[in-house]
Amino acid sequence: MKVLLELIRIVFLFVFIGGIISAFINYVYSKLGTNIDTYGWMGLMAILILLFVLYRNKYQFSGWYTGKGREKLSANVSKVLISISIILMLLPPILSFFLS
Repeated sequence: MKVLLELIRIVFLFVFIGGIISAFINYVYSKLGTNIDTYGWMGLMAILILLFVLYRNKYQFSGWYTGKGREKLSANVSKVLISISIILMLLPPILSFFLS
């Protein structure tokens, strides 16, 4: 039962919170004149990576699941994933500007 509750919690975090953040990012992209249809997937991937890092480093320890395999990402992995996410968020406006 605890595993099912944790899965529901993960789906809520990734779908609903990710959807809200994605809508905000798409709004910012549209205000900057970025083609969302072509480059919107980069922003979505950035959000998913950030949510993954946030879940693995913080939220997994406050949930219902208490089994094995609960450990934080290393600091280096976290830094690399966050850097990739920031790059993915910044790329759509830059690519849209240079390739249009």
